[in-house]
Amino acid sequence: MKRLLVITVLLGMSISLFAQTPSINIIPIPVSVASKTGSFTFTDKTVIELTSSSPEATSVANFLSRAMATPAGLKLPVVSKATGTSIRMVILSPEEKALGNEGYKLSVSSAEVVLSANKPAGLFYGVQTILQLLPKEIESKKLEKNVQWTMPAVEITDYPRFAWRGLMFDVVRHFFTKQDVKDFIDDMVKYKYNLLHMTLSNDEGWRVEIKSLPKLTSVGAWNAKRVGTFGNFIPPTDSEPRNNGGFYTQEDIRELVKYAKDRFVNILPEIDVPGHSLAAVASYPELSCTPGAEKYKVRSGEKIMEWPPNGHFYALVDNTICPANEKAYEFLDKVFTEVAQLFPFEYIHVGGDECAKNFWEKSPQIKALMQKEKLKTMDEVQSYFEKRVEKIVESKGKKVIGWDEILEGGLAPNAAVMSWRGVKGGIEAAKMKHEVVMSPTTHAYLDYMQGDAVIEPPVYATLRLKTSYEFEPVPDGVDAKYIKGGQANLWTEQVYNMRHARYMVWPRAFAIAEVVWSPKEKRNWSGFVPRVEKQFERFDVAEKKYSPGMYDPSFKATKNPKNELMVEMATEVDGLDIHYSFDNSFPDKFYPEYSQPLTVPVDASYLKVITYRSGKPLGRMITMPVNELKKRAGIK
Repeated sequence: MKRLLVITVLLGMSISLFAQTPSINIIPIPVSVASKTGSFTFTDKTVIELTSSSPEATSVANFLSRAMATPAGLKLPVVSKATGTSIRMVILSPEEKALGNEGYKLSVSSAEVVLSANKPAGLFYGVQTILQLLPKEIESKKLEKNVQWTMPAVEITDYPRFAWRGLMFDVVRHFFTKQDVKDFIDDMVKYKYNLLHMTLSNDEGWRVEIKSLPKLTSVGAWNAKRVGTFGNFIPPTDSEPRNNGGFYTQEDIRELVKYAKDRFVNILPEIDVPGHSLAAVASYPELSCTPGAEKYKVRSGEKIMEWPPNGHFYALVDNTICPANEKAYEFLDKVFTEVAQLFPFEYIHVGGDECAKNFWEKSPQIKALMQKEKLKTMDEVQSYFEKRVEKIVESKGKKVIGWDEILEGGLAPNAAVMSWRGVKGGIEAAKMKHEVVMSPTTHAYLDYMQGDAVIEPPVYATLRLKTSYEFEPVPDGVDAKYIKGGQANLWTEQVYNMRHARYMVWPRAFAIAEVVWSPKEKRNWSGFVPRVEKQFERFDVAEKKYSPGMYDPSFKATKNPKNELMVEMATEVDGLDIHYSFDNSFPDKFYPEYSQPLTVPVDASYLKVITYRSGKPLGRMITMPVNELKKRAGIK
C-alpha cells in the first residue's frame, strides 16, 4: 500500500509539473522558469517597442523582426512607443547586478512581452529564448499558414554560468565557405554560444590571407582532392592538379568578424605552430631545419604521422616550423601582425599540439640551440619556441592561448591553456594560476562518432550524447576563478560538407550549450532528452541535418565460460524497445524484444537491431557483423 501511495504521489507531482510548464522546451535551460496562465499571441498589430537608442539594441530588435517576417508573415515594426500589443525591450538603469552583461529577464503575459537586460547582449539571448517559445515553424524558410503564433505566459530569469561558451570549427582539413561559417554562427547563437574558434592553419591548408606572405594562400591553401577515409588516402602524384581548398581574403575575415559581432560572438583565430605546419612549410621551406623541405607539398589526407605505443608522435615528413631557425620568428611576426589587425578578440590561439620532434632530434641546428639556451629535452625546445611566440603575440596587443601541450617543458608566463587531452592539463594550469578553457576529448570532441563504429563514419573514438551532457568544466579541487569556460570542437578530417558538419555538431552541442550556460544544479538528463527531441522537430522544419544516434543501442560483446559469444545492448534514452534478428532479415516491432544478454547462435552472420518507442521506429537499422562481436569479445 505504501508503494502504491508513493507511485500515486509521484505521478501527481509529474502531472502537476507538466501542467505548470507547458511547451517550455528551452535549451540551454534557464536559471529560473515560472509558468503562468495564458499565452501571448502575435498579430499584424504587434510591434516591438524599444526604449533604448543604442545601435546594438536596435540591431537586436531588428533581428527579432526579421526572424518573424518570413515564417509568420508579420512585419513587427520597431517603435519607440507602442500603442497596441507589444514586445517591449528595455535596457535596465540602474543595472541588475545578478544579470551581468549577458543575462536577461523575460515576462510573457496575454497583454505584452517584456524583455529586459543590462546590456544589448542580454536582449539578444532573451530573443533566442523568445524564438524557442514560439511554434517550431518559426524555423521555416517559407510562409507558414494556419499557424497560431503564440507563446506561453512565463516568467524567466536567466544568465550564463561561464563567460567563455565556445564552438570550434575546423575550416582547414576541409575548406568551408564564408557562407558556411555564417550559417555555423547562426546555428550556435540560437543556443547562446558566444565564441567561435576558427582553426585557420594546419597540414592540409592555410586559410587566411597574409598579404606580406602571399605564398601562404597561393601555395598553402591548395591540395589534391581526395574523398574517402581521411588519413588513408593515396599520396598525390607530382602531376596531379592542386586545386582543392580555398582561403578567406582579409575582406572576407572582416565581414565574418562583423557578422559575428552583430550576433555577440567573438572569433578566436588559431594559427597552429610549431607542429601541424606542413602548409606553411610547403609555402616557405626555409621555415624548416630539415633538408629536402623544398619538396614538401600541402597534405591531401595521406598518412604523414605515426602514433607509436609510447604516445609520442613520429612524423614521416617534418611538418614543424623549426624553433632553431630565426626566419621562423620573422615569419610569425608578420603572420601575427596581420592576424591581430583582423581579429579584435583579445586572444590568439597558437596551437602547440601534437608536435612530432623526431626530426628535431636529428637536427644540428636544434642541438646547437639546446647547447646555447641550456635546454635539456625536446619538450624544453618547444617551450623555448612557445615563449618566444608569446612575446610576439603580446607585442601585437594580444594574449596567447594554446592546447595543453604548451605546458610541457615549461608554460609561457602569461599563456592561457585549452585543455583537450582530458582535464588534467587544465587542472595543472589552473593550479599554476593560469586561465583555462576546458575542452576535453572525453566530452567535447564533436568529430568523434556518435554511436557504434559499424554505423558511423569512422573516426578515432565514440562520444555519446549522454557523455557530453556529463561534462563538468570545473573539476573538484580547482579554483573556479581560473576556469574561463568550456568549448566543443569540430575537427573536419572526415567532414566534407555542411550537411555532415551539422550532423556531427547537433545534438551534442545542445549538451555542451547547457553545460556552459545553465546552473550545474539545473542539469538533468531525463529532462534534457525531451527538450532535445523538441529541437529535432525544429531542425526538421528548417531542413537541417542532425544525428539520431541517441536512439541507437550500444553493444557489449563477451564470452561465457563455455566460450560462447554473448552480446549485451543498452540505450542511453529511457523508454526504448530494442528489437533484433539473427536470421539476416530486417527486424521491426513484431520481432523479439531484447530483455537480457543474448547468446549469439553459432551459425549467425549478423545481428540486426532497431529501436522503437510506443510502436514507432526511432533508431536506425543497425547491422552488426558477428565477426566484429567476436573480435570485441576476444574470440578467434
